[in-house]
This record gives sequence, C-alpha cells and structure tokens, in this order.
Amino acid sequence: MKQTYCALAALLTIIAVALPNPARSAPGDPMPAFVSVAPQSYFVKKIGGDRVAVSVMVPPGASPATYEPKPAQMRGLSEAALYFSVGVPFERAWLGRIRSANPDMTVIPTQNGIELRRMKGRHDHRSDHDHGHGRDADDGIPDPHVWLSPPLVQQQARNILTALIDAAPAHRAEFEKNHAAFAAELNALDREIREILAPVKNRRFMVFHPSWGYFADAYDLEQIPAEIEGKSPKPADLQRLIGLARQNSIRVIFVQPQFSDQSARIIANAVDGRVAAADPLAADWADNLRDTARRFAEAMRRP
Repeated sequence: MKQTYCALAALLTIIAVALPNPARSAPGDPMPAFVSVAPQSYFVKKIGGDRVAVSVMVPPGASPATYEPKPAQMRGLSEAALYFSVGVPFERAWLGRIRSANPDMTVIPTQNGIELRRMKGRHDHRSDHDHGHGRDADDGIPDPHVWLSPPLVQQQARNILTALIDAAPAHRAEFEKNHAAFAAELNALDREIREILAPVKNRRFMVFHPSWGYFADAYDLEQIPAEIEGKSPKPADLQRLIGLARQNSIRVIFVQPQFSDQSARIIANAVDGRVAAADPLAADWADNLRDTARRFAEAMRRP
C-alpha cells in the first residue's frame, strides 16, 4: 500500500511539472489560489473578492483525512499563486509535493496564531472543561477544525488579509475594506449563535467524528465523540457511549456525510433517539453554522 501511494504521488508530481504550463495570470486577472476545504474558500472570497480565483482541493463528500489530489488539481496547483492551508491530515502527506510542483507558490497556514486543541481519545471520561477545553491534554492529534469557531476565524481572516496584501499590494485598500466587512459579519454571526444557544441548559451533545470542539469551546458546550483518529468504536466503547447518552439525556447523535453513520445509528437506536446531520465542511459556511447551532440547541433541549 505504501509503495502504491508513493508511486501515485510521484506520478502526480511529474504530471504537474511536465505538462505544458501556460503563462500565469496577466495583470488584472484574478490571482489563482487554492484552499484545502470549502469553508476556507468562503473566507478567501470574502476578503479577496473578484481579485482572487479560488479552487478547493477536497470536494464535497470527500474526507480531508484520506483525500488524494487528482492530476488535474496538481496541474492547477502548478499555476497557483497562493495556497491557504489549515492543517487537515491530507496536507501532511501532500503539502511537500504540492510545494515541489510549484516552488513559486506561497503557502499560508491560516491557523497560525491559534492555540490548537487536541482531539482526545474515547478513553477520556473527563469533559473538555475539566481539561481546560482540551488544550493541555497530550492524548490526541492537533484538531484542525478551527474554521468552525467564528472567533477563531477572525484570526484566520487576518492571516488571509496579510497574505493577499503581500501578493497584490496594489489592491491593499480593497482587501482591507473587504476584511472589515467580513470581520463585522463574523461578530454578528457570533452574537447570533450565542443567542440561539443561550436558553440551553444541558450543554452536552454527541457526535460521531469530533469536529466540533472549537465550536463547543466558543459557546460553552461539550462534545462527546464516538470516533477518534479514524477509529470506529468497539463494542465496549459503544456500550460506554450508550451509557453516556442515557446519563446526559442525549437522544440525537450527530454525523457528517464524510463518515459512515453505522455506529451512530447503533447508539441512537439503543437510546430511542435518532441520527442528525452536522457537516463541518459545508461550503455555505455562515448559514451552515447557524443551522447547526439551531440543531444542537433543539437536540440539547430535548428531555
């Protein structure tokens, strides 16, 4: 399997470098840029406006944990001016080769300046609040899902603004104006989500994949994950999770379309509950967060 992966990686890099590469965008044309996941595209477009043409690496329905770039994407990357990364797993495997395909492309880690939490294992029975929101725990990989917290997106937006100004200083005033409008939008969204969740007394919700930790931190919630680091729960884990669900009056198990919902359905059936969608990778980022906040609030209000 490893040999196959390496061979594919080498082939994609050769394709990207060897195929004819037309001239980069002419002055006045949008800067070609790539992002890893769809929510990042929302942010870059908000700040870059018509000055940036954004392409998304991980398409709808695919998982950032296992995605492998297609040859056409590698060709596009060979022509890109900017790449906005965020720390999702496929970047660790591919970002080096992506840089090799285009040494002139600037890579911007949009999570810079953000203290990353840890995606804890199922064996940890203590809450995020007992761990200082999980940031002092060393029992998990860094959680890349910073884009699900509007307050943290403010820092991502500043990183994006700086990169765009560096790449196209002639448009600084336009980028700064767009950024100010986006920052105001983020503040308004943050207030709206707080209002949605304010009446909720039971602040715990259960998810299959632990994508919503930063969202939970921002709004004084606690996510209870069924899966961690791509490993589905074993029978003993399922029994513990069923007990936690009953103990916390949880009747809704949230899943995302990039993962199987089989284990979530087992838990939901055992507690006479149901499975509901919560997609951390939706392209309509702001509306998705509003809708997810409402679904969380409804689920946590249930007796």
